[in-house]
Amino acid sequence: MVDISFGPTPGKRPDPASLQGGYLLQSRRKRLYSTILLVFFVALMAAGFQTAQDRNAGDFLAGLHRLDDFPREVFSEAWTNRANLPALFLKFLPSLIETLNIAAAATILGGLVGAPLAILSTHGLARWPRLAPLFRRCADVMRAVPEIVIALVLIFVLGAGPVPAVIAIAFHTAGALGKLFSETAENADLKPVEGLASTGANWAQQIWLGILPQVAPNWLSYALMRFEINVRASAILGFVGSGGIGYDLKIAMQWGGGKYDQVVAIFLLLFLAIVAIDQLSSIARNRLVKGR
Repeated sequence: MVDISFGPTPGKRPDPASLQGGYLLQSRRKRLYSTILLVFFVALMAAGFQTAQDRNAGDFLAGLHRLDDFPREVFSEAWTNRANLPALFLKFLPSLIETLNIAAAATILGGLVGAPLAILSTHGLARWPRLAPLFRRCADVMRAVPEIVIALVLIFVLGAGPVPAVIAIAFHTAGALGKLFSETAENADLKPVEGLASTGANWAQQIWLGILPQVAPNWLSYALMRFEINVRASAILGFVGSGGIGYDLKIAMQWGGGKYDQVVAIFLLLFLAIVAIDQLSSIARNRLVKGR
């Protein structure tokens, strides 16, 4: 019987009892498993593409040559009307500020909910250890529901506007930050907590004085990273009527030709804002985490 772990070629097999033989055995098994996984991945990708192709209205490969038709039309019209871009930047700046306000408010609210959720779901720190799995599942549920689904439900209840967007993004952010905050808190040193407990400090004092000073830099770093994500999310939610620059982008694209200079102006304004936020957040994270 041929050992497929080493191929069909007959010959002397390495002795697993020796150090070199054990290493060769593990290496060949690793290559075998990697090959099987690669074949499975390629087959899964091919099957998924074929399923999407069968359900698509048109053939993907046949229409591939037209991929740049719409972008070329948009940028051609915007280049023709490029003199209007500075005025359009000023026109849509208030909408961009609204989008940033939505993202900032949602990040703050999500962080305020995610922080206690993280502590209550962290083993060794939870106020009620038996309920820690329950708080973890709550964070999982909050993180699993997409923002757009929550926003659509809230728009139906509250009407269109920025409030549904803030609540939807904050709900999802609380679950995401709760998970990240909890992982950071699990790696915290418990000796300060034990010292505070020996002096008679209650649970809240132990967390406030023993854990928060350790995790605060990483928590703030994660919150800044989440703020970057929420800026994009708030722009996307504008497409469903949640206000901000996304709503203006939706209106400009719906009008089609004749409004493409507005589309490009909004894209550029949003792109520049996200790049600026990304750079400032990176600098702030480095200062918080690395002290420089």
